[in-house]
Amino acid sequence: MRLTNFSDYALRVLLYAAARRNALITIEETAQVYGISRAHLMKVVNQLTRAGFLKAVRGRSGGLELARRPEKISLGDVVRTTEPDFALVECFSPENRCLITPRCRLRGVLNEALAAFIATLDRYTLADLVLRPEDFGIQPAA
Repeated sequence: MRLTNFSDYALRVLLYAAARRNALITIEETAQVYGISRAHLMKVVNQLTRAGFLKAVRGRSGGLELARRPEKISLGDVVRTTEPDFALVECFSPENRCLITPRCRLRGVLNEALAAFIATLDRYTLADLVLRPEDFGIQPAA
């Protein structure tokens, strides 16, 4: 299984926001830190804000901050919010045309594996992953 870049970027934005707990972050600086397209990050941030993971602060010195404490942000919730689907193979999708689906046992095994993957993510929160600002190349304030 592979997560989309969208989910990867969402987790990175949240990690950066968690590291900068005492400061607002911007899309521009986050894009620079990670070397990611600003336009793509705007879409990611928009979804994270709508889902209640980030809070946008408007105004001249506005920016973004975590909407919840890091220990209240489940990695599983983030991935469920940002992944478009978990159709690992054709038989998981509504357009399934596989001839052997009614008798196939692979679907059950893959479903079990997917459930274990999500259950593992559910055991961790953003707080388990928080880094220091220095880890992002940001010098601490004097």
